[in-house]
Amino acid sequence: MDQKRELSSIDLAALVTELNRYEGAKVDKAYLYDDDLLRLKLRDFDRGRVELMIEVGDVKRAHAADPDNVADAPGRPPNFAKMLRNRLSGADFAGVEQYEFDRILTFEFEREDQNTTLVAELFGQGNVAALDETGEVIGALSTVRLKSRTVAPGSQYEYPASRLNPLTVSRGGFDRHMRESDSDVVRTLATQLNLGGLYAEEVCTRAGVPKETPIEEATDDQLGALHDALSRLDERLRSGDVDPRVYEESVEGDGGDETDERDPRVVDVTPFPLAEHEGLPSVGFDTFNAAVDEYFYRLGNEETDEGEAPADAGASRPDFEEEIAKQERIIEQQLGAIEGFEEQAQAERERAELLYAHYDLVDEVLSTVREARENEVPWDEIAATLDAGAERGIPAAAAVVDVDGGEGTVTVELDEEGDGEGTVTVELDASEGVEVNADRLYREAKRVEEKKAGAKEAIESTREELEAVKERKAEWEEQQAADDGSGGDDGGEDDEEEYETDWLSRSSIPIRSPDDWFERFRWFRTSTGYLVIGGRNADQNEELVKKYMSKHDRFFHTQAHGGPVTILKASGPSESADPVDFSEETLREAAQFAVSYSSDWKDGRGAGDAYMVEPDQVSKTPESGEYIEKGSFVIRGDRTYFEDVPCRIAVGVQCEPITRAIGGPPSAIVDRAAAHITFEPGMYAQNDAAMMAYRNLKERFADQSFVRKVASADQLQEFLPPGGSDIVD
Repeated sequence: MDQKRELSSIDLAALVTELNRYEGAKVDKAYLYDDDLLRLKLRDFDRGRVELMIEVGDVKRAHAADPDNVADAPGRPPNFAKMLRNRLSGADFAGVEQYEFDRILTFEFEREDQNTTLVAELFGQGNVAALDETGEVIGALSTVRLKSRTVAPGSQYEYPASRLNPLTVSRGGFDRHMRESDSDVVRTLATQLNLGGLYAEEVCTRAGVPKETPIEEATDDQLGALHDALSRLDERLRSGDVDPRVYEESVEGDGGDETDERDPRVVDVTPFPLAEHEGLPSVGFDTFNAAVDEYFYRLGNEETDEGEAPADAGASRPDFEEEIAKQERIIEQQLGAIEGFEEQAQAERERAELLYAHYDLVDEVLSTVREARENEVPWDEIAATLDAGAERGIPAAAAVVDVDGGEGTVTVELDEEGDGEGTVTVELDASEGVEVNADRLYREAKRVEEKKAGAKEAIESTREELEAVKERKAEWEEQQAADDGSGGDDGGEDDEEEYETDWLSRSSIPIRSPDDWFERFRWFRTSTGYLVIGGRNADQNEELVKKYMSKHDRFFHTQAHGGPVTILKASGPSESADPVDFSEETLREAAQFAVSYSSDWKDGRGAGDAYMVEPDQVSKTPESGEYIEKGSFVIRGDRTYFEDVPCRIAVGVQCEPITRAIGGPPSAIVDRAAAHITFEPGMYAQNDAAMMAYRNLKERFADQSFVRKVASADQLQEFLPPGGSDIVD
């Protein structure tokens, strides 16, 4: 069976209780190994040295480790480890919590001058973020900018959307979620109830319910037995009633007459014995933490033994490219943080100025609330009075959007431009006047500006490190050239070229992350190099036409309703464009892009029709008496049609000249991607198809961590059309 590489939500629930026993331990130092393994060295006054390990790469774990199982400290600490040392050295470990039923642990550290929160995301691509007392991200192993959430320096940390907790759901809620499924019992428990495959099967076994039972055939008694089994699991986890096990599996021999006597390999670790593993030998432990530590220590040793390979001629070459790419990534994150600080400071100043621009209105709100509080009017009555005033059309009352008695604040909504089109909310201290509240906002802007100055200093330090790496690379290459002499005409240059382009077999691929303006839209580059962009929603459709469509571009749309605005660009947004004679291949690829992301795909059609027009044929002005929806446009004049265009999309991993996930019509992706997968309309949901693609692509690369960083399932999903998909053989 496959070896476990990630802790489950149930595993984390069991670990949290044990990790909290180290509350009060002091942090000595932070270390970072290979960009994905964080080690915090702590001192516990009762237990001595404590090593807290958090890994978020291909292996995802969090536990206290036996010091004998910890590798020697790495060399010079990267900036993330330096930042943690500055903030955590001497801090007290104040506890850890699991975020709802997700694979997220939140570690709290307290120090007299500042508190710090570490959020370990043990799912998907994996991440560790450090937050200050306000929940603002100070630094993170990976910057995340998705439609659903952002994790970036200078921004407020955003948790993923909440998931149903199957261990605490009520009987009524459990029945409702189960009955809504059209699958069988075990698949519903695994996916809809978030249990995962192993524990879904375990619950079925403990409840005595056949796992293949279709939901429509499951009786109320069977659902009750399943709910009871879940409740018993929850009771054991809450009470700390664990009986940990590390499960093993014998290793088959390679054939021959003699018996293979290799040690068994570990395959799973669980907080209590599982009926599903009844046939496997296991080793018991006193604590689940000790079991998890032993499991991952042995897993790492087994993989090291199996992964040993003979040395080759290039093995001694330092991976300068990876180190250079790493420093460039850090600079990119720091630049993003500075940009965030600038935006935040500007926003605070604008709020302060708005208070003065609406001085009379804000003063009336604050005076009214302050007078009421002096007369001991309860906060809820103040809120009710303001609501009533708003209904009567009193401007000051209508501006109030929230009253928080616990914090003593009033939040007002102020007209930003004076035309009612844009508004800004400002939280006010109800006990102070307009000037004091404005001064507080100015001081906050100044504080953020100071953080920006610190970030600029950090960038200079990182740039110095980058230059030092480049100098070491140049010195190494110069020394190699001197050692090798002229080298002769032996074809070595061709061998080097072949090595550089054999991305799938390279043990380490340097990451060169792009930062292109069009990445928030749907996009691809045609096989002839032209950019094609499409809207993801009505707002983006409007934006593309109004802001990014130039006179020499081409506008594409599908005959079917519900397609994206698609623009074939003749140039970039800041470049002057000349008329372009686009090839038939380029036009056909843009049409295929438009069709594939339209309702043709979502409805399961294998092909569709699209048309093309000039930009001056696209208008937002309808005919008299007609109305057009947001994101829609009126097309006037003749159209060029593309009929029976196949619904096909390829997704892949690009390695040069930059590294990232790409997607679009197969003919445009195949030659650009080191590896790709082609999809057609089918049965697998968008997120499932993305996970299939990620696993398939990752298996093709020797450097699997590279795929995880540049082409995770979430990143690949951005290129898949809405609706079901199947892989094309």
